[in-house]
Amino acid sequence: MSDDTTGKAPARKGRNLVETVGRRIRDAITSGELKPGDKLPTESGMTEQHQVSRTVIREAIASLRADSLVEVRHGVGVFVLPPQEGLLQNGLRNVDAGRVSSIIEMLEVRAAIEIESAGLAALRSSPAQQEIIFECLEAIEQQIVVGNPTVESDRAFHFAIADSTNNPRFRELLEAIGKQMIPRSLLSEGDASPSPADYMAQIQKEHAAIARAIADGDDSAARDAMRTHLKGSQQRYRSLIRRP
Repeated sequence: MSDDTTGKAPARKGRNLVETVGRRIRDAITSGELKPGDKLPTESGMTEQHQVSRTVIREAIASLRADSLVEVRHGVGVFVLPPQEGLLQNGLRNVDAGRVSSIIEMLEVRAAIEIESAGLAALRSSPAQQEIIFECLEAIEQQIVVGNPTVESDRAFHFAIADSTNNPRFRELLEAIGKQMIPRSLLSEGDASPSPADYMAQIQKEHAAIARAIADGDDSAARDAMRTHLKGSQQRYRSLIRRP
């Protein structure tokens, strides 16, 4: 893989490489593979590791630095920064799981992002991307059948839809929201038990409607299905939080 070419198409390729490398490092930070205080490899080391030019590495690091994920210490190296207390890495405040209004606020933000992403996915997704969406849907179903929590597979389903817009900003926005993207993961902090069966059955029905609309290329139906899913989630979380 190399960006050492000329012309308009390679310029776009170079931008894609910056986004790809930046996302790899960002994922390593958010997953905990890279921890606060860790030093990233040298510029030449990252160039070899990612098989890209020094320019790509510099731009990727610049984007991470702008998001306050890393700190450049001149003459020393690049270090991972700790997350700002009380804030997500992009400046969004963490959801307060004890307040209904806080969770509803985040679900409203998700609706603004994901209703449009579902519509664009219906118009732009490739057969391979649609297959991934249905694989994620099946993964959720398998977790339900064996009685395991579905938070991670649920998140993967929504990421797959965001990816199917072929606009990387949609996934970046969802990644910025972090684990609170699926609020039930906050309601059961430290509790690995799955959600009630009837609750999950309803969510899975809504997921299936979204996936079918995207596969059918029906952007209006996809937006409606996502709207129904997220609006329903708002009501369900009110009930869950108030449950004795």
